[in-house]
Amino acid sequence: MEFNSKLKISKQRGSMMVEILVVAAILVATTIVALEVAHKSIYVARQSLHQSQAAFLLEEGVEATRIVRDNAWSQISGLSLSTNYYLSFSGGTWVLSVTPSTIGIFTRTVVFSSAYRDGSQNLASSGTLDAQTKLITVTVSWLEGTQVLSKNLKFYITDLFS
Repeated sequence: MEFNSKLKISKQRGSMMVEILVVAAILVATTIVALEVAHKSIYVARQSLHQSQAAFLLEEGVEATRIVRDNAWSQISGLSLSTNYYLSFSGGTWVLSVTPSTIGIFTRTVVFSSAYRDGSQNLASSGTLDAQTKLITVTVSWLEGTQVLSKNLKFYITDLFS
């Protein structure tokens, strides 16, 4: 009789040990999954923040370029085409230069291209050159993890004051 009761206790301890291992494995797996979800959500939130900041910098780049145009069209018409320019705030106004600059993790460039008009005087990708209009591309780029992300915005600007 004594032998049977010792065998029962031994079997109960063995099955209890298996149950404890199963519960521990479930807890570890749950914790790992929860940490991975938290890590991914932080990454997505940071990426979303950077996308929003880039959008604001793009809009600011458009407005700053318009201010440069409003100050003097010659500051735009005298620039080289297809060259990266950088905006900076100096002397109470916006200026363009070829000196690279960053805003936090972001780099904003402004590139000027020729603008053309078709036979109906509408803006077009080819046709008659319009010296009083430029195609502007503002680009904001930044490093997100190991990849470089960027957003750009294209618009036309015209000499309104001549």
